[in-house]
Amino acid sequence: MKRQAFTLVELLVVIAIIAMLVTLLLPAVQAARESARRTQCVNHLKQLSLAFHAHHAAHGFFPSAGGPDWTYHMTYDEAGNPLVAPLQHGGWGFQILPYIEEQTVWEGGQAANNIDRSIMAISTPHSFMFCPTRRSPEVVEENDWLSQPKNSGKRFGHAKNDYAAASHDDTTRFADGTVISRDNGIGIVTRMTPDKPRVTATKHVTDGLSKTMLLGEKRMNVAMLGKMQANDNEGYTCGWNHDTMRYTARAPLPDFNTGSDPGDDRFGSSHTGGMNISLGDASVRFLEYAIDLDVFKRLGHRADGLPVSF
Repeated sequence: MKRQAFTLVELLVVIAIIAMLVTLLLPAVQAARESARRTQCVNHLKQLSLAFHAHHAAHGFFPSAGGPDWTYHMTYDEAGNPLVAPLQHGGWGFQILPYIEEQTVWEGGQAANNIDRSIMAISTPHSFMFCPTRRSPEVVEENDWLSQPKNSGKRFGHAKNDYAAASHDDTTRFADGTVISRDNGIGIVTRMTPDKPRVTATKHVTDGLSKTMLLGEKRMNVAMLGKMQANDNEGYTCGWNHDTMRYTARAPLPDFNTGSDPGDDRFGSSHTGGMNISLGDASVRFLEYAIDLDVFKRLGHRADGLPVSF
């Protein structure tokens, strides 16, 4: 009986068909993976936003942006208890920790003094602070450059973050020439200064929580991931700084990839076409980069009195 076998031509045809099928399926697989990553990013923003509301329920106001600038370690009392706004110099990323199941990090673990408690918080990464489309949780080691209340003289990790609060602006200028300013910042998350230690509650968001942006993804230089880059160095605990605050007076843009551009402190993402944002009511939506700049400015302002239509 004659043995049956594939000819070389038949094998090549089968291989070619398989290669074509893989080529057709690969974009669909990649799209499915990105859809899953985007959903995870949405969930992170939802978690963070709900933590803001839990803080409001506990204290009667939202977490602040800390400050008055980025030079401060986290603030504790003499007994080692973390303080809340307006006495807390650490930013919103630190202030929400007890409301997102990170009480131990908020308290500084087993550290014996307040500086070491602060270092413990600064150096501990949290998966909910990162968009999986861009990167996994990241910590970069560097010498301490914080000066308040004193410099530790130590080298430690700085846990990064992919989400920032709206908005770092304190004045908004609209296309028609209208200029609106607010002390300590125009958004829900406000700056703490010694002369004006003001916190923001729901009653101060007169435009409505569903019409005011709370958090969004921040634009990054993906060529510098894993390194200290402009405004991605202090990390998620930082007070009133571009690491944790971004401008809504600048149009959002996608991530960029260059070894020299220091960035321009905008909102943005690694997603195609737009970014995820959360509003003051803790709802999350996808915002296209093509959004009208005046509309984006209105989203970042809690009390401009102007209508917003997505």
